Amino acid sequence: MKSTIGIAVLVTVLQVAQCQNIRALKACLKDQNLRLECEYENKTDNPLSFEFRMTKDSRAMRVVASNIGVPEASFRNRANVSLHRNEVRLHVYGFTAADEGIYVCQLKITNDLPGLQTQNITVVKDKLEKCAGISLLVQNTSWLLLLLLSLPLLQAVDFVSL
Repeated sequence: MKSTIGIAVLVTVLQVAQCQNIRALKACLKDQNLRLECEYENKTDNPLSFEFRMTKDSRAMRVVASNIGVPEASFRNRANVSLHRNEVRLHVYGFTAADEGIYVCQLKITNDLPGLQTQNITVVKDKLEKCAGISLLVQNTSWLLLLLLSLPLLQAVDFVSL
């Protein structure tokens, strides 16, 4: 009996260790376009189902983009989703104050833990950060490391001779 309980606990712990939880949900604005980045732990290659929803002023949830359900008509031609290894990214083009509200990222990975993984973020146009480009400086890279990485380039253009 004790071994059965031990095996059940071990299977439960292993299942939790394998689950793909949402790590972060971030929002930023590039030009007049909203970008939501829903980052999750990616431990398997199982199929991913996603849905981005939005609510404003405690009204009903509106589907912005999904591969589960049908997006609301007002978002159908303005929203698109791109999938990366550990991120689902929503783009809403022509973002206005009317699109402000609480956005929800909802993920379901086939053959993972039952239930949906969800995370939400409040999006207000005037309070959104600008989307940053990919840069070594954004990644908290030290100046010394940047200098060491750029030395071969500087030597190639004969700026520094060692």
